[in-house]
Amino acid sequence: MNRANVVTDSALEHALEYALDQHEADQIAAIADRVRALGEAPVDAGFYDRCWQLRDDLPAGLRWFLENFRRTEPAAFCLVHGFPVDDQAVGPTPRDWRAASPSGAIARIEVFIALCGATLGDPFAWSSLQAGRMIQDIVPIRGDEHRQNGHGSEAPLEFHTEDGFHPLRCDYLLLFGVRNRDEVPTIVSSVRDLRLATEHVEVLAEPRFNILPDAEHVRQLEGTSPGHPALLRMKQLRDEPEPSAVLFGDPAAPYIRIDLPFMRCVGDDPAAERALAALLAALDAAKRDVVVGQGTLLVVDNYVGIHGRRAFTPRYDGTDRWLKKLTVSRNLRQSLGFHATTSARVIF
Repeated sequence: MNRANVVTDSALEHALEYALDQHEADQIAAIADRVRALGEAPVDAGFYDRCWQLRDDLPAGLRWFLENFRRTEPAAFCLVHGFPVDDQAVGPTPRDWRAASPSGAIARIEVFIALCGATLGDPFAWSSLQAGRMIQDIVPIRGDEHRQNGHGSEAPLEFHTEDGFHPLRCDYLLLFGVRNRDEVPTIVSSVRDLRLATEHVEVLAEPRFNILPDAEHVRQLEGTSPGHPALLRMKQLRDEPEPSAVLFGDPAAPYIRIDLPFMRCVGDDPAAERALAALLAALDAAKRDVVVGQGTLLVVDNYVGIHGRRAFTPRYDGTDRWLKKLTVSRNLRQSLGFHATTSARVIF
């Protein structure tokens, strides 16, 4: 077990990083080759039921690092560096997630992120995003430059909990760097680093806020599957949101649930407005830039960490930032009754 590869960062709370050595990188690449030889693909939900045991073949040090992150919740995020990525073999950055190429080099990358996700819990996907693909593509899309979604670029992506509107939101968000030549930063902040007045904390811990669905959940279904049952569910969550608290759990070490572009206070509530403004200021003061470079995996604890993205100027020439995304649950049983397909891993 190579615990010597673990690096701690004393800035803010401890952020954890793990650097794969060459032997470990070769070991992981060999697993990916085995998956391809079996004719399996991690974009398919069934892969995680048929091939979950392959996670045990990951390097012992990496498994320990991810397991420790899950069990002890020591930080808002962690990073794993050194996954092998051939920049030429992956091909150009696609101009749309629908145009992402299923090349052999990309299939390898999807195995890397899939098995790391399976080590943390149960990977799943939303039927309302990218046609329910388990592993999704985050690329700038022409026309979305100022949208608050993963395909925006010229406008900053504001702080949010991934799919914060939904009670079945992920426990972990995984982002893998296929390409990021411009070193566009993901912004991460931690609820454990926030400095807030007691009066604001008390308000934020009460169900005085509505979080609406990310507009992308509705937009994609309206464009491709207007009769899909998930569209009705998303519109219901948008039009009849349940009041929720922003801070919850142990008051001494709370969890957080926000989505600043898509949330509002319930009714006329000046105290809630002030508390939300104070929270935004505290998040901004504690924020940290994290570059998900090529061959790097970022894991965000979606209950502790809040993330966003700096603005950047896309080129649309095949060299733009390209990330792979996977969402992971610690308890898929919670999604019973919300299955969009025969698989329990695609939900709405």
